[in-house]
Amino acid sequence: MTYSVKEVFYTLQGEGQQAGRPAVFCRFAGCNLWSGREADRAEAVCRFCDTDFVGTDGSGGGKFDSAPALAAHVAAHWPAGDGGRRFVVCTGGEPLLQLDPALIDALHAAGFEIAVESNGTLAAPPGIDWLCISPKAGAPLVQRSGQELKVVVPQPGVDLAALEVLPFASRRVQPMDGPQVQANTAWAVQWCLDHPGWSLSLQTHKLLGIR
Repeated sequence: MTYSVKEVFYTLQGEGQQAGRPAVFCRFAGCNLWSGREADRAEAVCRFCDTDFVGTDGSGGGKFDSAPALAAHVAAHWPAGDGGRRFVVCTGGEPLLQLDPALIDALHAAGFEIAVESNGTLAAPPGIDWLCISPKAGAPLVQRSGQELKVVVPQPGVDLAALEVLPFASRRVQPMDGPQVQANTAWAVQWCLDHPGWSLSLQTHKLLGIR
C-alpha cells in the first residue's frame, strides 16, 4: 500500500485528554466528509473543518510505498536520544482511510504509542492505543467505542445525550472555532457544568501559537 501524507511534524498535542503531551503528528491526506477544497465546502458533510489535508506537499509530507518506510519517517521526527515513550498522533483528514494493520505494527515496532483522531465513519483496525472519535452531524457513526469521545459543539443534529451512553473512557466537548468561538465556548462550558459526565477540550495549540 502507498500512504499519502500531507505533513509530519513534532509538537505538543493540543486537544483532548492528551493535551500537552509531546507527539509526532502524522497528518494523512484525504477525507470522506469533505474534499478539502473551499469550492466544495458548502456541499460537504463537515463544513467547519479548519485543517489543510489536501495533497502531500506539507512539511514532512509525501508518498510512502511501505509501512516500514512511513514508520521510519515518523521516527526521524522524534528527538534523538530521548528515553520517553514515543507518541504519534495519526490524524487527517480521515486517517482510517489509510491507517492499516501493517502500519500499526510498523509504528509499534518503532516504539510508538499510537493515537488516532477519527470522525468515526469507519471501523478502526485493532491495535490502536488511543482512539479519539469526533462525530460529525449528518455522517454515520460506525466506530462507537474508544478511549475518547470528543464532540465539536454546537452542532445541530448531534445528540450529546445519546452519545453519552456509548462506551468511551472519556467524553469531551470542544468549542467550534470561527467567528462565534466565544459564544461556542460559553455553550461548551455550560454544557459541562450541567452534565458532569462531560469535560471541556480547548484547542490549546492555537492559544499557544504552535502547530
